[in-house]
Formats: sequence, C-alpha cells, structure tokens
Amino acid sequence: MAPKKPPCLPSLLLPLLMLLRAQVETRSFVVDLYNDRFLLDGVPFRYVSGSMHYFRVPRVLWADRLLKMRMSGLNAVQFYVPWNYHEPEPGVYNFNGSRDLFAFLHETALANLFVILRPGPYICAEWEMGGLPSWLLRNPKIHLRTSDPDFLAAVDSWFEVLLPKIYPWLYHNGGNIISVQVENEYGSYRACDFNYMRHLAGLFRALLGDKILLFTTDGPEGLKCGSLQGLFTTVDFGPADNMTKTFSILRNYQPHGPLVNSEYYTGWLDYWGQNHSTRSIPAVTKGLEHMLKLGASVNMYMFHGGTNFGYWNGADEKGRFLPITTSYDYDAPLSEAGDPTPKLFALRNVISKNGALLDFLDFLCPQGPIRSFFPMTFEAVKQDHGFMLYRTYLTHAFLAPTPLWVPKNGVHDRAYVMVDGVFQGVLERSMKHRLFVTGKAGSTLDILMENMGRLSFGSNSSDFKGLLEPPILGQRLLTQWLMFPLKIDKLIKWWFPIPLLERSQPQVPTGPILYSATFPILGSLGDTFLYLPGWTKGQVWINGFNLGRYWTKRGPQQTLYVPKPLLFPKGILNKITLLELENVPPQPQIQFLDRPFLNSTMHKTYVYYISTDIQSNSEPMELSGH
Repeated sequence: MAPKKPPCLPSLLLPLLMLLRAQVETRSFVVDLYNDRFLLDGVPFRYVSGSMHYFRVPRVLWADRLLKMRMSGLNAVQFYVPWNYHEPEPGVYNFNGSRDLFAFLHETALANLFVILRPGPYICAEWEMGGLPSWLLRNPKIHLRTSDPDFLAAVDSWFEVLLPKIYPWLYHNGGNIISVQVENEYGSYRACDFNYMRHLAGLFRALLGDKILLFTTDGPEGLKCGSLQGLFTTVDFGPADNMTKTFSILRNYQPHGPLVNSEYYTGWLDYWGQNHSTRSIPAVTKGLEHMLKLGASVNMYMFHGGTNFGYWNGADEKGRFLPITTSYDYDAPLSEAGDPTPKLFALRNVISKNGALLDFLDFLCPQGPIRSFFPMTFEAVKQDHGFMLYRTYLTHAFLAPTPLWVPKNGVHDRAYVMVDGVFQGVLERSMKHRLFVTGKAGSTLDILMENMGRLSFGSNSSDFKGLLEPPILGQRLLTQWLMFPLKIDKLIKWWFPIPLLERSQPQVPTGPILYSATFPILGSLGDTFLYLPGWTKGQVWINGFNLGRYWTKRGPQQTLYVPKPLLFPKGILNKITLLELENVPPQPQIQFLDRPFLNSTMHKTYVYYISTDIQSNSEPMELSGH
C-alpha cells in the first residue's frame, strides 16, 4: 500500500516550519579530535553526569530525583534500558507505567538534563541477568553476547522495536540524547567476539543514523576486547584507581578526543550476608576534582541508586554465588529514599568551582538564549530590570593580554566580564577604561550586564540598558551573541526551599556567585538593618524578598533596611540569599544591626558566620559596641 501523502500546509506556515527545521539541523554533538573535546552546536562542551535508573525509582518520584540532580550541578543523566523489563515474553512489549521510558525522557528534558543512553542489549547494572530476558535460556544451546545467529535474531528483533522509538529523542533531531552506548563493558566478557560488536554497531547505525555519537566503555583491562574502530572509546574507574595510568591506557585505544570516565564509582553494590559498601567522601571528591581539572567529562555511577523492587536484583559469582540486596542505595550522593547526603554537598562544592552563577543558567533562563549577530538591549528582549548575560565565543586566540572595551560609552550600566568562567573584572558606564584579557580560540566570553536604574532626571533621551555597542577585543569586533535574560527573583522565589550554591573556599576575585545561608532570630523580633562587611557589590534576598542592592565597597550606604514582617519568628529559620557580583570576603559573614550604618559606627550587632556546610545552621554571636 502506498504511503499516505502529507496534508497540504497553509503557505503562511511553510516559512515557520522551515525555520524550525533549520534550528533542528543546527543541533549537533560531536567529538573534536584535534582539540580533545566535545562540541555541542559547535561550542566546546563538557558533561558532568550522574547515573539514575528509571526502573529502580517509582514513576511519581522521577521528577524529584532529576531536579535534585540538576540542582547539584549536573548537566546530564546516564541510564540503561533493561531489555527484560520491556519484553517479558518474545514479541510482547511493555512501555507502560514505570516502564514508560519515553515519559522518563520527557522528565529529563523538563529538568534540563542531557541524556547518555545505554540500551545494551546487555547492561549488567546488578540487574536480573544483566538485562537479558530469561526466556532466551529456553534455547539451551544459545550463546549469549556472541554472534550466535539465535542470539542475534532476538537482539535484532528487540532493537528494531526500541531504537526507532528512541530516534526522535536524539539531540540532532530536537531531543536531549547526546550519545548512545553500544553493548556494555564487553571487554570483561570471555567471548571477545568482534563480529558480534561489529554487528551491533552496524545495527545501531542502520536504525539511529550517522549523526549520533556511539561509544563503548570498559575498565582499563577490558579495552582490548571492548573497544571497536568507528566507536568512541571511554573508560570506567573509581576513586581508588590510578587515574593517570588509566587515562594513559585509554589513549592507546582513543588517541584523540576528550577524556571520559563513563562510570566513576561514588559507592558500591551490596551482597546479602556482607557489610554495606561505602566510599569515603574525600576520596570521591578528590578524584572528581582531578578529572575536572584535566578537562575530562565524567559520569558518576551511581548518583541515585534506588531499589531492586520485586524480583529484579541480579547476582555475581566470585568463587561462590552472591545475590545482590533489594536496596540499591550504592552509598550514592542521593540516598535510596532520595535524600541529599553529605557526599552530595561535597561533590556539588567540587562541581561549583567550575561555574558559580553560570551553573544556574538553565533555571535563570529556562526558555534558552536569544541569538543575534550584534548584542541586543534589555528592552529589545523584554528584560525590564536586573541582569542579562551576553555570551560569545572567541574565534581567535589572544595569548597576550588584549584590551576589551565597548565604544561610544556603550556599557549600560555595569559589565562583569568572565572568560571560560574566570572573572576578569568590571567595565562601567561613563568610565573610560579597558580590561585586558587572554583566551584561546573557542573560549567562552561572558559579560553579565547589570541595569543600575534608568534615568529619572537630567536627560530627555531614552535610557536603554545592556550592551548598546558591540564590544571590541584588540582590533576585532565581537559578534554572534547569545543573550540570556535572567529571572533571578523567580529562581529565588520558586526554588526557595532548595539550598543554592555555596563555595567552601572563596577565590579572589570570584565574580558573580550565589550564596545562601539560614539564621535564627534571637530575642524579640523587630525591624533591623543588614550589614555585609567585606562584601563588595550585589543583590540580597531575605526569605525570598528582594531587599535591593548593596555596594559596601563604594558606599556611603553600608546597611539595608529589613522590615520586621519579612522575618520569621523565633523557632523558624530564616534564609538569606546573596548574589555577590565581584569579590567574596575570605570569611563570609552577615551582621544585623539595631540602627542603620550610613555615617554611624556605633551599633549593636548579631554576627552570623556563613557555614560552608549548608546542612548546618549558623550559630549567632551577640556583639556590642562594634
């Protein structure tokens, strides 16, 4: 039967559809072999991912777990697809309820997480038969995970159902799946059947196309039989392994491209009859920090373990039969019940050193950036107040300090400049000065623009905000901008119960960074004045209410008025959130005074030292005559 013809489309819709198609076609995730990095839409990219298995978490809790992962600083989630979970009998498929893989993909997209998909056919995962259906064993002569025709026939039949359903979710098709693994740690299997791996690679290419990145992963000892020419090679190892040696072995099989650890072990599995396995927090965080400093991409296995409900636990054989426990807590950063652990906060502190405020772009600008050849004003993108981030990528290297400036007094009003996330300094309206910066070709140039208030007297001209002229670096006019209108107040309001980013060891200069802490009320409740000694400039919120700007460094105002109704009474913790734009003091603290500090120096104060452990509550200390 001939396929149905598509319905005729109104002529007015055709340009829109062509535009949408063009946007989809610009999406790409590829390996840059020459510069040892990934490129996302042509831009340097590194993922910090965590493993979570939808089949180990009730469907109603998917969104909760994914949101906590994203708020921990991750930008991707990695997960398996267990064949036996979806094909309980030959030719009988189940994608309903908690087996609705595509509902889970939808939740990952809502959480602004990329997906690294591991569809098997074998997944291990401490799952029943490693994800292979037990009905395969009804054929007693079958050779699993080999080019045995009986096994391949079953695999082909399954993937001809699964992979076409996955195809629309691939990144270049508009979805969020950036890469797909072929098999799983095949080098650890005794067969070492390259014909089997070639068959799988050909099947994946036939059903998923040529644009998706296909990869393998193995422990260092399994790379010989697990890697395959034409597939990107990654490695697995934990905090106790020699990272330098392991990555060196990986380079024998993947000489160029980014370094990737696809399973960095945050904990370990448990067997019945043995003690609960743990991995120390210092060991896990130290290993992650070293990998990030190398520029590697990493997936933490597991970030949230979950539970082997029903009969789904697997087993190992190490001299004797070792069945795996029902709990798959894994000593993971998110516990089996989904609670953040000290390990999560420690890992988040490590991740936070690579971005600060920029870590929250997906939440601050959920609709994504606006693209323009030249920078656009706040008004042009309907951003009335606050902040907007301007981003471009350097097309040439500037190895020597090179002047960055904006002609015609085009900075309205303050510009906080970062290169690859490192704060460079400030450009200010009506100030004739330049910043000197360096950067590699492909480096990210971020300019956070602050609207300091539109003219209310002294001029009849319109006071537009933002970058009114394209910045100039050396002799080059900077073009091709991404603009992120930031909804910071909405983030503080919507996600108020969730602790925001803190840094354990502030760097100088720090650049834009969010701080959050809690504090109790001592004694009677009344109006008070917030003092921020040592802080430089920024915005502050009390219990989600925007108190306004502070500019301690410039003055003369040193305190912010805090009306009594904003504060919770004794017994209920209050929360303060600060957006520090320039420099965080070496020992961050806040003080509450009994009178404003405008020109006065005599006041009674409570001092709250901001703890680096966001789980603990700051203990106040009363001071007099300060």
